[in-house]
Amino acid sequence: MVLALLGVWSSVAVVWLDLVDYDNVIARAKEFPFNFSEVLQGKLSAYDADGDGDFDVEDAKVLLGKCIFNNDLFVTSTPIVEEVIQTTEGTEEEEQQAPEGESPDAVGTPAKSEDATEEAFEGKLAVEAGSFEAEAAVQIHPIADFYDVLFFVSDKKKKPKLLNTFEKTIKTEIDAAEKLRKKGKVEEAVLAFDTLVQQYPQSPRCRYGKALAEDDLAEKMRSNDMLQKALSTYKEASELPNATPDLIKATLKKRAERQQFLGRMRGALATLEKLVQIFPEDVALKNDLGVAHLLIGDNKSAKRVYEEVLAIAPSNGFAKVHYGFILKSENKIAASIPFLRDGLESGDPGTDDGRFYFHLGDALQRMGDDSAYKWYERGHQRGHFASVWQRSLYNVDGLKAQPWWTPKDTGYMDLVKTLERNWRTIRDEALSVIDKTTGLFVPEEENLREKGEWGQFTLWQQGKKAGESCDSVPKTCGLLERYPEATGCKRGQIKFSVMQPGTHVWPHTGPTNCRLRMHLGLVIPKTGCKIRCTNDTRAWEEGKVLIFDDSFEHEVWQDADSYRLIFIVDVWHPELTQYQRQTLSPI
Repeated sequence: MVLALLGVWSSVAVVWLDLVDYDNVIARAKEFPFNFSEVLQGKLSAYDADGDGDFDVEDAKVLLGKCIFNNDLFVTSTPIVEEVIQTTEGTEEEEQQAPEGESPDAVGTPAKSEDATEEAFEGKLAVEAGSFEAEAAVQIHPIADFYDVLFFVSDKKKKPKLLNTFEKTIKTEIDAAEKLRKKGKVEEAVLAFDTLVQQYPQSPRCRYGKALAEDDLAEKMRSNDMLQKALSTYKEASELPNATPDLIKATLKKRAERQQFLGRMRGALATLEKLVQIFPEDVALKNDLGVAHLLIGDNKSAKRVYEEVLAIAPSNGFAKVHYGFILKSENKIAASIPFLRDGLESGDPGTDDGRFYFHLGDALQRMGDDSAYKWYERGHQRGHFASVWQRSLYNVDGLKAQPWWTPKDTGYMDLVKTLERNWRTIRDEALSVIDKTTGLFVPEEENLREKGEWGQFTLWQQGKKAGESCDSVPKTCGLLERYPEATGCKRGQIKFSVMQPGTHVWPHTGPTNCRLRMHLGLVIPKTGCKIRCTNDTRAWEEGKVLIFDDSFEHEVWQDADSYRLIFIVDVWHPELTQYQRQTLSPI
């Protein structure tokens, strides 16, 4: 999940969301699935958990799980979630001269470019399972460089020393093997390093070189078995006597990175804990450890780690933004603001991430502070948001962007007519199951409400039917079956939404620009119910469909004297190609 920027790479670094490996690339939003809200809430679940497309705490997920990426984070070709970071590599000699925080030997996995996906971070992009080969599919907005430096950000004061005293005498042989690896002759490199390991079995650098070559070969072969072999070799290298501290650090960091790639989050956590134990004064490693805790939903431990970091390095921006994120997930809105703000203002590596701007602005809005828009503007200027109003983080570039749409604009006229012609049938089925005793309508859980009650009953989620939900409303589901733009929208939902009097939904944005949201009015009080999208406020009508792009800021008020019931149908953005619809990761 997190790809550290260790030194200079010649390959493209790829960041994955969720559990990813060569056999199965799972991308969902996502982006850890990184729903920040979920991540921060201690569970890496689907984005837009509230089902309203809101992208709020959800980014917590992204915060970690989806994580380490560079701005244009993920790229996806087939259903995969990844992010691409262009890098170049140097020789062993150059490595010896690289800044200490960089690991010249670290090599990322080649990435593919893809269109921006949405939640998968598409910043991280989402791709489908097992598509290491597919290149360029959808490039989504990254969660920012959230984990851009995640894994290998350390101080750059010293030059890393990977060779011990003896290894300096065989440097020419090591360089020759390393040159093969860096030229992409990975099979030859594996053989060359294996020969060196047999000749010099106690050489940590030779074994580390073998691990890197095996890692490269695993990538070339798309082989988990070979990658597992590399993981074992990394471990062996780190445990040999006379390994230099810098080599131990580089080796274990690389091992943790690749464990995360395979979805072995707890294994990566154990590796990072070992690193922190060996290098207790390395603040960057502690920061990485905090992220590892977040990735498995252990916010409590992550919070403790960042408190330790801030106790010894109170100005550490990376720790501040993450700590602020965690506080916000705990609904400690006011307390989160100074940490998020100071962390962003620090400019430290890993802080310039759209999610931090997103959550700082959201926290300020909830406190009634209009300076939120200053931070949204700054996030826009930094390339994290399409505009001050459109703040989704998992996007496909170039799609038509406007807050409100007409049925004709979407091209989905037939679907709209079907919904409007059959609205009473849809309403009656909803009313038959709206009673609380059925347990079908569940409370919104994304912490999007300032006050009130808001329940939802989901029929489709991420392009799939939600369990046996359709058994309760068969006519409604039957009407929708022939509209794949809705039922097949992997970045949306189809659901009923009931809102009680006295409810206010905070201003928020959905996670992606890949969908449009239709609202069919079913039971609408005569006055008191309204929805604002950007600076345009409208009201629902019974039997009529409203269409808006929920990647733009929107807000809802229910000040009537009775409940409001609507039917929500998400559809693919009409400008997405069929290929994009098939390969974008779910959110």
